[in-house]
Amino acid sequence: MTQGAGRGPEVERTATLRDFRVPAYVHEPAPHVAAGPPPAAPPPVARTEPPASPRPEPHPGSVPPEAFPDGPPDGYTPTERNLPVIRRGDTLQLTPSAVTAPAAAEAQAAGQPAPGPLYVVGDVHGYLDELLDALRGQGIVDENGNWSAGNTRLWFLGDFTDRGPDGVGVIELVMRLSAEAAAAGGYCKALLGNHELLLLGAKRYGDTPVNSGAGTATFQAAWLLNGGQKTDMERLQDHHLQWMARLAAMEEVDGHLLVHSDTTAYLEFGGSIQEVNDTVRETLTRNDADEVWDLFRKFTKRFAFRDSGGVQAARELLDAYGGTRIVHGHSPIPYLTGEAGTEDGESGHGRPLIDGPHIYADGLAVAMDGGVTMAGTLLVRRLPIV
Repeated sequence: MTQGAGRGPEVERTATLRDFRVPAYVHEPAPHVAAGPPPAAPPPVARTEPPASPRPEPHPGSVPPEAFPDGPPDGYTPTERNLPVIRRGDTLQLTPSAVTAPAAAEAQAAGQPAPGPLYVVGDVHGYLDELLDALRGQGIVDENGNWSAGNTRLWFLGDFTDRGPDGVGVIELVMRLSAEAAAAGGYCKALLGNHELLLLGAKRYGDTPVNSGAGTATFQAAWLLNGGQKTDMERLQDHHLQWMARLAAMEEVDGHLLVHSDTTAYLEFGGSIQEVNDTVRETLTRNDADEVWDLFRKFTKRFAFRDSGGVQAARELLDAYGGTRIVHGHSPIPYLTGEAGTEDGESGHGRPLIDGPHIYADGLAVAMDGGVTMAGTLLVRRLPIV
């Protein structure tokens, strides 16, 4: 999740979960909202709060005081305060439809070995140790962090860096596992997230002003205010940048449309998966700061598949690019389900209790960001999810 740039009055920040400000471009346009009242909220469920895991203080995503000696620019908000709290009743909770695995059926019909099991990884945001623990828990890597899953297919849904302590370490792990998986007959691949775009922009353009659509902004300031870690910037090398710039924006695998952001903005980049990926890569190749900022802005949009218009939006994306279900990261599950708090100012249930992906929009969408940056869960799960 990322807060963009814009102008606005200076606001005194407080340490409450309810204190969120979201730029206008984050919300999806109105045409997907159907008529009628929103679904009624289900009754509250009693929960047992698990013991909180120790976390370093201050939060890794906090902005170092020296970043802005005279105070941050107007309109910027740190990302750990960037989302509104959503009530449980605002998100459709319906039974998922069946998901098929056409790749396995096609391979069997052709007399070829069936592809290995398919796994996806939600937003990592620099939490390298938590990622290794989650991969070990699924048997994908061994105790030393080496690939141990044979012909397994593994997809990362983007957002490797920012907020957590070792974003470059996460990138290097994914790059290494890609080589090890290929040698074992499987693969490890990754999608481009909005935080990869933000890091690329901060490295390439620094404090160069860009036209944000809501005033003057810079990638450097936006990156710092969205959890950018100076140690990552110091360690970032050309091969890391080249790897990020070549990542796909979306892919369809076994009937699953894999994307980073829960947005229909991908439709603006092309009418097919290949066109979308080509458009994004060509934009990064042209190296125009304003074009990259616009790309970043569109990747920050979210919430297209929740509420009453979510089913229509999900079907629009699936009709355009194929697949029977969207699997995405970007928007943390604790906000989609209300675990992070309530709109009337209650602070929620403490540590977000996330025990798996969130299936919604009549079973057409699966959210995979377990909210690791807010003491949630770094999710690694096998598809299909039922």
